[in-house]
Amino acid sequence: MSMTQSSPTISVVIPTLNEADELPETLQRVQMVPEVTEIIVVDAGSNDGTVNIAREQNCTVLECEPSRGKQLRMGAKKVTGDIVLFLHADTWVPENAGEAIFECLSQPLVVAGGFHKTFRDGRGYIPFSRLRLAFFCRVLKSIYGDQGIFVRREILEAVGGVPDVPLMEEFELCKKLSSQGYLALAAVAVQTSSRKFAKEGVLKTYWRMTLCTIRYWLGASPETLLRIYYPKNNV
Repeated sequence: MSMTQSSPTISVVIPTLNEADELPETLQRVQMVPEVTEIIVVDAGSNDGTVNIAREQNCTVLECEPSRGKQLRMGAKKVTGDIVLFLHADTWVPENAGEAIFECLSQPLVVAGGFHKTFRDGRGYIPFSRLRLAFFCRVLKSIYGDQGIFVRREILEAVGGVPDVPLMEEFELCKKLSSQGYLALAAVAVQTSSRKFAKEGVLKTYWRMTLCTIRYWLGASPETLLRIYYPKNNV
C-alpha cells in the first residue's frame, strides 16, 4: 500500500481478559483517532463485563481461548483496514496517533512500527527509557506489545499473520516483520498502565521481564517463558 493513496484506514485489535476497568478509557481514546474505522476486541473468557463494554462501544467482539498470540492472530484475520494496530487494553493512544502512524510508515522501506511509551503514574519509569526502546527497535528489531504495534495489512498477511504463541508474541511478530523491511518508532508516545509494577514491585517486574527476554533470545520454549513470567501459573 502506498501511503500517498487517499484516506488509508486503521483497524485496531485489542486482546482482553477481565479488562472492564481499563477498557472504557482505552476505547474512548481510540475512537478519537479519525483514521480508525474499526475496533476488534478479542476476548479470552472475561466474566467482569468486558464483552458488554466492547459491544456497547460498537466494537466487533470475537471470543478465543486465553493466549495473546491466538487472540491477536484471530483479530488480525478479521480486519478490513489498510493498517493494523495491535493495542493492549490498558494502553492509551493520543488523538494524533493515526497521523503519526502514517508519517512513520511513509519512511522508505519501513513496513511496521510502534510508539514510544510513558507510564501514566510514572511507577514503571526507568532512566533513558526512550533510548532503550529505540535500541530495541533499531538494533534488536523488537517492539514491546504495550507500545502498540502497527503494520501494513498486506505485510502482515505476507508473513503469515501473528504467530500463535502464548508469550513473547510481539517479538516473534517483529522477527517476521523485519524480514520484510525496517521497523521504526512513531514520533508520539502512548500512555500505558503501571498496574503490574504496582502489584508485583518495580524491581521484581523488570527482573522477570529481563529474564524472559534473555531466555527468549537464547531459544527457550514458550512453556519455559510462561513459567518464568507467571511463576504462580496466573495466566
